[in-house]
Amino acid sequence: MLDSYEQKLLDGWEDVYKKGQLKLWILLALKDGPKYMPAIKEFIAESTNGILEADDKSMYRALRQYDHAEIVTFQLDANDQGPDRKRYALTETGRKVLDAFIERNITGIFFTEQTKKLLGC
Repeated sequence: MLDSYEQKLLDGWEDVYKKGQLKLWILLALKDGPKYMPAIKEFIAESTNGILEADDKSMYRALRQYDHAEIVTFQLDANDQGPDRKRYALTETGRKVLDAFIERNITGIFFTEQTKKLLGC
């Protein structure tokens, strides 16, 4: 059981961690094909068992940054009930960068025997 100071430390650490994770999970959501914003958010919430959820402002900011970097693109689709909807997709560059990131920073670290031992897996 954590005391209040330890809980405060953990909460701060998790907040920073989750903000960094959001961008990865957005790209993972798009890995299997284009999605609208609600589907991206649903994918992230379901895939992280509700631990990682993001507000629309944070999502749009990340997607805009990825669009500027040419990692993600979007297509405007007509919407009978309001403004056009953006359907986001990974670009070929985005797919390559995501795959390289996963290999270098996830598979190459967390799936090693040494790391598994450290994590108690």
